[in-house]
Amino acid sequence: MKNTVYIKAYCAITNTKMVCNDEVLCEENELDYKSFLKSIYKNYCEVSYPKFFKMDEASKLAFLTAEVLLKNTSMTENEKEDLAIILSNKSASLNTDRDYQNSIQDKNNFYPSPAIFVYTLPNIGIGEICIRHKSYGENAFYITEKFDANLLSTYAQTLLNTNKTNNVLCGWVEVEKGKCSSFFYLLSNTEGELYSEKNINEIYQSI
Repeated sequence: MKNTVYIKAYCAITNTKMVCNDEVLCEENELDYKSFLKSIYKNYCEVSYPKFFKMDEASKLAFLTAEVLLKNTSMTENEKEDLAIILSNKSASLNTDRDYQNSIQDKNNFYPSPAIFVYTLPNIGIGEICIRHKSYGENAFYITEKFDANLLSTYAQTLLNTNKTNNVLCGWVEVEKGKCSSFFYLLSNTEGELYSEKNINEIYQSI
């Protein structure tokens, strides 16, 4: 029997704006995206998390989007523990791969950085979210040409319908060529707006 699936909450961040559940939380046109992410951490994260500053930009973006979304929805600690996470992007970890390549390509200045190398996998951002919120549910990271609500939500609905979890965090997180964009949404079988692929795509297009 299929469970009814709901959109419990969503959050999106671009170079200049952060939106959560139809509300524009902040908008900034004067900062570059790296400075904007630091500003969000400073002003909207209610936790001191020094490791944030060691993350690559994609992990920072994923961390912040999840942090703000989960702060603006009601979840028990047990629900967070069982939270499943399914994310995607287009460029994998290419932005960080370039940084690492720069550290090893000059034979006269050969300095491979373990701190950079650890982020040369796109799913590391999921790990940072799981560590922060003590989540142990299933997770996956897909590389797709563009945001694919059908791909993400099909897996999410399978988890919900088989009672693997009551909540699945789905989304898109992309950092490439000086631009960032994220769109996370929380699917649940307990409460929220009735889910449809059309609804999700309309929200995504409106950001």
